[in-house]
Amino acid sequence: MNQPPAIRRSAIDRFLNVIEKGGNALPHPVTLFALMAVAVVVLSWVCSQLDLSVAHPVTGEAIRPVNLLSVDGLHRILDGLITNFTGFAPLGTVLVALIGIGVAEHSGLIGAALRLLVLSAPRRLLTFVVVFAGIMSNMASEIGYVLLVPLAGLIFIAAGRHPILGMAAAFAGVSGGYSANLLLGTIDPLLAGLSQEAARIIDPAYEVNAAANWYFMIASTPVIALLGTVVTEKVVAKRFPDAPQVQGETQEIEAMRPEEKRGLWFALLASLALTLLVLWGTVPADGFLRAPDGDLLRSPFLRGIVAIIFAYGVVAGIAYGIGAGTIRNDADVIQGMSKSMETLGTYLVLIFFAAQFVAFFNWTQLGLIFAIEGAGFLKAIDLPAAPLFIAFIVLTATANLFMGSASAKWALMAPVFIPMFMLLGYSPEMTQIAYRIGDSVTNIISPMMSYFALIIAFLQRYEPKAGIGTVVATMLPYSIAFLIGWTVLFTIWIMAGWPIGPEAPLEYLPAG
Repeated sequence: MNQPPAIRRSAIDRFLNVIEKGGNALPHPVTLFALMAVAVVVLSWVCSQLDLSVAHPVTGEAIRPVNLLSVDGLHRILDGLITNFTGFAPLGTVLVALIGIGVAEHSGLIGAALRLLVLSAPRRLLTFVVVFAGIMSNMASEIGYVLLVPLAGLIFIAAGRHPILGMAAAFAGVSGGYSANLLLGTIDPLLAGLSQEAARIIDPAYEVNAAANWYFMIASTPVIALLGTVVTEKVVAKRFPDAPQVQGETQEIEAMRPEEKRGLWFALLASLALTLLVLWGTVPADGFLRAPDGDLLRSPFLRGIVAIIFAYGVVAGIAYGIGAGTIRNDADVIQGMSKSMETLGTYLVLIFFAAQFVAFFNWTQLGLIFAIEGAGFLKAIDLPAAPLFIAFIVLTATANLFMGSASAKWALMAPVFIPMFMLLGYSPEMTQIAYRIGDSVTNIISPMMSYFALIIAFLQRYEPKAGIGTVVATMLPYSIAFLIGWTVLFTIWIMAGWPIGPEAPLEYLPAG
């Protein structure tokens, strides 16, 4: 009996199988952090038995591991279990920012603004606008995945182009350009909080503000939008040629309704009024949002940037809702705030265990010991800043293929790499933006990314046989282009010595 010929898999298929199996072998991020917390406790006992010791590079004091697998360690764990969680820096900032964004999303403001942006674009600028809209949608968390990606498919159909081409461009902006934006979003205070916790292993008074990467993010936005446009038109379009008619697709893009336009005008006027108020408090030398000495970099404005995001979300969301008729009373506003909290159940559990891991890691002093040893090794090989951070970007991009959560990875990596680079003279803010570049560029080809399955489902609407390989083969050119382009921009930036954001230099200089 003749056997059917064996199907020969391509190199990319074999690579994807390795990635998929490796990712599936990892436990849930919550379980991973719980296991890591336990591992730190056990490791603290092992290291204390080995009597490890390093000299602090600043004070010369001997640093030894603290054994948590002891009576005193057990008491400390029991006493700190709750405060580790409630005092964890990212927790409050993310909750506050999401409450404000929730009002804007629930009222329909964000969805209407995205539709207006893409529908108003001329055909020759359509691809650029779709990628740009994807980048900008990041400030509102998952709205870009859920709304913009399928909407881009419909928009490209209306323009006589292949819908998958439009969805690829949108997905590239939403996910691949995750760390570029003209505005701040919910991920900024989250990562800044994790970076601050890690930086305090070396400097207990160090502060990382939510706008720490803002200047670099702003500069990255046109670069990523242009790269996404070029890849779409010059590479991906060859695989998905123009399709004036898509069989079985009759849905039309909904035009802006009069009440939506009125709501957008209301939101614009309310946002302008709030912006004037902010400018009144920041532009004058004695503005009420500046520090008492007139300094803006160390002002309540920058320290309270999360509150500013909250205020914009609430004010613009309510104004749009009143104009569009989607908000009729205070109950509707509260419902929007509450709805944004409904999706945070898993996040809160994740943060609980991540907070324990970070606290245990700090208590044991293992992070400081590893950082001092690692910094000594890196100093010995004497790599310049550019190749050192390029290697870190590539490492992060590779890790992202196996673990999709940006915050979960950073909670694991920050306590090791931030202190290590601080001891080499590089600021936590600089390490954080290098991490964000690596984390963003492989989102679009990582099966572990939480919305990857949803993107496959969107593509299957037009290509029933689409699967993981289809998505990765389509998005891989974007990933390569973003990695190269962003790394070049980062290298130019650090060679020029420009600050990455407000009160965010490239160098770390110990106080005193």
